[in-house]
Amino acid sequence: MGMSDPIADMLTRVRNANRMKFKSVDVLLSKLNINIAKTLKKAGYISGFDIVKNDAKTHDMLRVHLKYTDRKERVITGIQRMSKPGRRMYTSSSKIPKVLNGFGISVLSTSRGVMTDAEARALNVGGEILCNVW
Repeated sequence: MGMSDPIADMLTRVRNANRMKFKSVDVLLSKLNINIAKTLKKAGYISGFDIVKNDAKTHDMLRVHLKYTDRKERVITGIQRMSKPGRRMYTSSSKIPKVLNGFGISVLSTSRGVMTDAEARALNVGGEILCNVW
């Protein structure tokens, strides 16, 4: 049986691994998950990611390397899925909400690719709000 929301699955795996202070977590490989991981790396919430090739019986995975401070505190304190399959959330560039008054980011899927809310405001593009990270 297929998964109805692979983005929510990725965010839940990252959230759970972050709570347990794992060094890395494996999520399903997709173009959108790679683009979300690139956006989180650019924003400084994760330290990196790798593509893990598996044998023919299992799917390839995306290994996300989580980031912690020098005092072993979490960099990601919260991550929340906004647009869901049952209720999509679209916004224009002028109405992109700020997360925690600017201390967090929104990850948007726009016509110019996956980007943060600040990049979308700078490029004057709107799109689907995928998730909020703080």
